[in-house]
Amino acid sequence: MSMIGGDRDDGRDDSWRRLSARMLLVHPVRELGQAIPALVGLVLAGRAVSDGQMWWLAPLGVLVVIALSVLRWMTTRYRITPEQVQLRTGLLQRKTIVTPADRVRSVDVTASALHRLLGLAKVEIGTGSHDPGSGLSLDSLPVAEAAGLRAELLHRSAAASAQTDTSRATSETASDTISATPGAGFAAAGPVLPTAAPAQRETELARLDPRWVRFAPFTMSGVLGAAAILALGSRFLDQTGFSAGDVGPIREGLGYVQRTPVWLDILLGLVALLVLVTVLSIGGYVLSYWGFRLMRHPRGTLHVSRGLVTTRATSIEERRLRGVELTEPLLLRAVRAARLGGITTGLTSRGSSDGGSSLLLPPAPHAVASDVAALILRDPTPVDVALTAHGPAARRRRYARSLFAAFVLIAAAVVGIVLGAPLWLAAPAIMTVPVAVMLAADRYRSLGHAIAGSFLVTRAGSLDRRRDMLECEGIIGWNVRQSFFQRRSALATLTATTAAGRQRYAVTDVPLSLALPLANRALPGLLGEFLVPSRQD
Repeated sequence: MSMIGGDRDDGRDDSWRRLSARMLLVHPVRELGQAIPALVGLVLAGRAVSDGQMWWLAPLGVLVVIALSVLRWMTTRYRITPEQVQLRTGLLQRKTIVTPADRVRSVDVTASALHRLLGLAKVEIGTGSHDPGSGLSLDSLPVAEAAGLRAELLHRSAAASAQTDTSRATSETASDTISATPGAGFAAAGPVLPTAAPAQRETELARLDPRWVRFAPFTMSGVLGAAAILALGSRFLDQTGFSAGDVGPIREGLGYVQRTPVWLDILLGLVALLVLVTVLSIGGYVLSYWGFRLMRHPRGTLHVSRGLVTTRATSIEERRLRGVELTEPLLLRAVRAARLGGITTGLTSRGSSDGGSSLLLPPAPHAVASDVAALILRDPTPVDVALTAHGPAARRRRYARSLFAAFVLIAAAVVGIVLGAPLWLAAPAIMTVPVAVMLAADRYRSLGHAIAGSFLVTRAGSLDRRRDMLECEGIIGWNVRQSFFQRRSALATLTATTAAGRQRYAVTDVPLSLALPLANRALPGLLGEFLVPSRQD
């Protein structure tokens, strides 16, 4: 069998391994890209100081970047033992990062376009801790060995956790089950060999349908992309002093705008902005989610792979999964679409729910997202159960909060008009009233909760509606909070605390008479001493 790792180290200890030498074609390119601003600064400084005589500064900078990349490769080694994953870096100051094998929570395998061209991949090992040095990264491993390392680490983590709950004899039996042959897996005194696991078929839970691209314009990615392009463009024009009016086509376009009515200019601008946002949204969706697959491995892991240019593969142990989160932003809800994320313990989220390691399904039809959620939970009840409404008091609170904001805007407009502001400011302020009414009605329709089997289900939100399905076994405590106005309405916010996901999942504005019984049903016995039996006359 081939060893997991890169090229063999020439040092005395064969258990320490170097990364693939092909990384020397990856890191210099990446470092040069990051160093371009500094190199440009060196060239400009050389011209200003010596009238062009110090042209050699730029080539010298390139050589320094390449030398540093080679030095990094020569001084970076890693080793995998039965208990740890170790990464050693540095020349003058050696640093060793150690990750216990039984604390591995996620293993991400990513490959940029250059990585894929060279047959390499980057393995990121996460422990679920928020500390910057808690995990480690092995950049530029051969693709096959990176995949083998991912599978081996996850299975070793599961086996190590199982050993803590079994006897020593049972632990030895489980270890023999993981290693198919003597010497396979993690060797006690030497490099790790990939385990020849028996052929096991994975189950496909979801695959990207190209028709889902139609939901891309209803996400915020295009708006953010357009804003970034406009900001960078304006900054570039400001820094360089470039005048757009000097370009012929742009000058003709500006002349056309000056000759047309204002309303037509606004309409054309909105159409152009809509086209730009749509194109950017579709491009971002395709780049991020093309080739998306969600697989379930018989050994108890969920495997997510996606990406067009830069591919990414993430594996999550199902025993770390405490539930799922069905998210329906307003625009996606308008076209009956949703996205799905995992509520996972010991997994540090990287960004938003659709871009982090907890992503389980990109924006897709709502029916598909619901079906996938049921497959992941192995129970359709939390997805389909009808939620309990929170009653008239919660409805009044929704309307009061929305209308209060609208009346504040109206009052501000009135004050502005009295002080000399244009009269037309009253129109948009008054229009906020029907918008507030519709928003309040939708927020109340979204509000609800239920106990479905072994799951706590809670839903809330309008602009970003979210249905959280949290496994009751993952709840470690409850918080009951009442504001001044909630006390007057006999309402409370019941929050389940957990080690998974966002760590706090709230049942908002639930009647106080339902809050404690709900908590007791989800986690029997924890709040028993606070419950008072109802008196019967």
